[in-house]
Amino acid sequence: MPGSAENQGFAQFDTPVGVCLIVWTPNGIAALRLPEASPEVARTHIRKSFPDIEEKEPSPEAAAAIAAVQKLLRGEKVDLSTIRLDLTGVPELNRAVYDIARAIPPGETRSYGDIAKQIGGDPLLAQAVGQALGRNPVTIIVPCHRVLAAGGKVGGFSAFGSIHTKRKLLAIESVFKSEPDLFNRL
Repeated sequence: MPGSAENQGFAQFDTPVGVCLIVWTPNGIAALRLPEASPEVARTHIRKSFPDIEEKEPSPEAAAAIAAVQKLLRGEKVDLSTIRLDLTGVPELNRAVYDIARAIPPGETRSYGDIAKQIGGDPLLAQAVGQALGRNPVTIIVPCHRVLAAGGKVGGFSAFGSIHTKRKLLAIESVFKSEPDLFNRL
């Protein structure tokens, strides 16, 4: 975005689940990544999608989004659906899926099939819904963790930690009881 470098950037921030990373542009929040294996890995992932972006202090809009995400990850019921997103380059089907997912309140879930029915009436779109959510650039703000497989099964999750991370996020929102597994992970 020529001429708008001062209105865009990325920043890392602490949450109860670890260090997250947010990217903002003049058009809104363009990415939010959950904790990665390391801060360097997170920066590498961001630079693949945003090669010219610089790490800096968050804009006021990004700072407000960070504060809301931190509250949500502390277990507060926070509505993130009003956070302005920059989904430049995101396919129309994915945007439709994200709009529906953003309407799922904290502490509630829907299935891939439920969303498929809402966007096209065909439950066979469930796989496309899962693929769209797997490419979600703004995790948490588009709460893909609230979308489950048929029968209430957890389903997949593309963030670092996979379904353990998804279960942890759902436990924070009181969807699942927080019970450690054999390796003391949620």
